[in-house]
Amino acid sequence: MTAKPIVREVLPADLRQDRLPKHVAVIMDGNGRWAKNRGLPRIMGHRRGVDSLKRLLRCCRDWGVGALTAYAFSTENWGRPLEEVDFLMTLFERVLRQELAEMMEENVRIRFVGNLSGLPQSLRAEIDRAVIQTQRNQGIQFTVATNYGGRQEIIQACQAIATQVQKGQIQPEDIDETLFTRHLYTAEIGDPDLLIRTSGEMRISNFLLWQLAYAEIYVTPTLWPDFDQTEFHQALHAYQQRERRFGKVR
Repeated sequence: MTAKPIVREVLPADLRQDRLPKHVAVIMDGNGRWAKNRGLPRIMGHRRGVDSLKRLLRCCRDWGVGALTAYAFSTENWGRPLEEVDFLMTLFERVLRQELAEMMEENVRIRFVGNLSGLPQSLRAEIDRAVIQTQRNQGIQFTVATNYGGRQEIIQACQAIATQVQKGQIQPEDIDETLFTRHLYTAEIGDPDLLIRTSGEMRISNFLLWQLAYAEIYVTPTLWPDFDQTEFHQALHAYQQRERRFGKVR
């Protein structure tokens, strides 16, 4: 049997390769509203949202964006209806199982950040399998924030550092940004250059509070299931029109 060829998308002519963000983060908002607008149950919006995420991951890979971090499930999302939460856990598990072979073929390295101990055991098993099998891949770095909360991440980092001080392993004056960053879930990933939020909401919803300090923020009214290559092109074009000074003056 002949292997199915991997189709690559060409970088649009109006985008400069040398000015692409190295790391894009995305808040995938609007699945429920997308479904409601069509008279469908909310779970149908989540299913379509998975397709949008797959499209974005492939687009990042083809255009030369080296890392993508997606906000899949927040610590606050446990407050949603039980039926929806159960469906999301099952959906995560099924997608991981079904997509692993393709991620291997496309050289994707997947990671998960958040309080993974709070997830169902069967989902944690699929997460462990995907992380282990893709850990040697050298392509795009794909990070999924699951049961993640930015405030909780900062608190656990503070607790870990305080324990080290208490044990005499470090001194208070040793604490700086570099040391603090090493205690975050995202220690091996690096900070995003661009945050994209769909559905028009003007907030970051407890996502990567430390890491987004100097990220460019792009908000689109498009609901997540409708976010496609054209929308991503527009986000990257807007990003390349901005001057990133990091608090300095040129």
